[in-house]
Amino acid sequence: MLEILVFSLGTARYALPSADVDGLVRMVATTPLPRAPAIVEGVIDVHGEILPVLDVRARFGLAPRAPRLTDRLILAKTGGRRVALRCDDVTGLVRVEPNPGSLAHVGPAASAQLAGVATLADGLVLIHDLKTFLSEAEAEALDAALSA
Repeated sequence: MLEILVFSLGTARYALPSADVDGLVRMVATTPLPRAPAIVEGVIDVHGEILPVLDVRARFGLAPRAPRLTDRLILAKTGGRRVALRCDDVTGLVRVEPNPGSLAHVGPAASAQLAGVATLADGLVLIHDLKTFLSEAEAEALDAALSA
């Protein structure tokens, strides 16, 4: 069994392994980060730690949407870095039986960013692998922008 955090962007649902999730916070204003890669919406301060806010909509190929006060930020780990992921809503934690064999059906490009597929009572949800969320070039550019 795997515990996942299910969240939504518009009408689409996605999930992350709960082991990658550190917490949730309400949407706050972000501060632009000069020279950051396009995937970075800005940065926020969470208990004295500066975290980049990543544009999940852009990564998943969805239409952009301005932040709303009702949005949530998922605090998570991607590789060795803590980040915030803006989403429309969080459904909650769910225990599922992952189905990695289903990844062959979503295609090689998509499956490279997925940890599995889970069947919920009301449909399928793709479980994303945050280790592959940032490309190596994006991670390096983000490091440089944060260091400046």
